[in-house]
Amino acid sequence: MENKPTRPTIRKATSDDLGDLLHVARTSFLQAFTAGNKPENVSAYLEEAFNFEQFGKELANPASTFFLAELDGELIGYVKVNVVPAQTDVHDPESLEISRLYVLEDFLGLGVGKLLLDYALDFAKQIQKKYLWLGVWEKNARAIRFYEKNGLRIFGSHPFQFGDEEQTDYLMRIDF
Repeated sequence: MENKPTRPTIRKATSDDLGDLLHVARTSFLQAFTAGNKPENVSAYLEEAFNFEQFGKELANPASTFFLAELDGELIGYVKVNVVPAQTDVHDPESLEISRLYVLEDFLGLGVGKLLLDYALDFAKQIQKKYLWLGVWEKNARAIRFYEKNGLRIFGSHPFQFGDEEQTDYLMRIDF
């Protein structure tokens, strides 16, 4: 008899998850952004934003929450959400920001991203926010399609400094 894979589960991260979370964060970031970007910019951003000290601060910040996706005990993705004052742009106390949503490449297309997005949406409603928003790189067509398919719409853009390059992120939102 063959063992079927179980459905991914979602749980809130704790400080004990820091090492595994950082590993998945770095790996999934590299998988998502190596193509189409200068290697030196990818390396610089990875070292600045995805290091042990920075992730430790983010995990300890009461205005940020990480939710982890696990499959058979293995961490395969995560979503980081922010309320004011941790938000990166909009800074609206009636909103929840998704500042990161990443799934390891081997698990893309299996509904893990949708599960994480739905969890963030439910969390936003639970804490009585009126809408959820996020920024997504204008050249990340797969992510833009995913968010549009799930009801988010572009409402603006902002510059995003990535190494020595200024990129454009679309701002997307869904109202409740």
